[in-house]
Amino acid sequence: MTLADKMTSLRLVLAPLFFLVYLGHRYYPIANVVWIVVTLWIIFLVSEITDVLDGVVARKRGEVSDFGKLFDPFADTLTQITYFLCFVIDGIFPAFVFLIIIYREFSVLFVRNLMLKKGIAMGARLSGKIKTVSYVVAGAIALAASSALWLGLCLEYCRWLIFAAQGAFVFSMLIAVISLVEYIFVYLKTPEAGK
Repeated sequence: MTLADKMTSLRLVLAPLFFLVYLGHRYYPIANVVWIVVTLWIIFLVSEITDVLDGVVARKRGEVSDFGKLFDPFADTLTQITYFLCFVIDGIFPAFVFLIIIYREFSVLFVRNLMLKKGIAMGARLSGKIKTVSYVVAGAIALAASSALWLGLCLEYCRWLIFAAQGAFVFSMLIAVISLVEYIFVYLKTPEAGK
C-alpha cells in the first residue's frame, strides 16, 4: 500500500468511529456532550483533510494507481454515507434524499464495474468531485446543527441550521444525479478495450 492508500484507509477506520460516537451520545447520554461534539468534529475534519491530501500525495510521489482511483471514491462513499445515516436518524437529513443518494452511489459503482470490463479503472470525474464538495458542505452544516442542538444553543439558531442543512442536502442530491448522468455518458462513449 502506498502512503496515499494508507491515508485513504484511515477514512475507513474513522467512518464507523464517527457512527459509534454520534449514536453513542444518542443512546448513552451520560457522556460529556462537549467532548462528543469536539470528537465528532475532529473525526469529520481529519476524514475530509485526508480525502484532499491522499490525491495530492499520490500525484506528488508518482503513486497514482488504478487501485487508488477506485479505492479513494470507495472510501469517500462509505464515509459520507455513514455521516448521512447519522443525520437521517436525527431527522436532519431527509430520508428520501438519502435514498436517492444511495441509489446514485450504487449506480456509479455499477458503471465503474462496467468500465473495468472494458479494461479501464474509472477515477472520479469533475462532476463527482463537485458532488463530493457539496456532500462535505452539507455534512458540515448538518454536524453544526446537531452540535448546536446537543449543546443547547438557541432554538431559532438550530432551526436555521437544520433548514440550511436540508437545503444543502437537496442541492447535493441534484448534483449527485447530474454526476451519475456524466458517468453513464462516459461509459457509453468509451470503446471496448482492444478495439
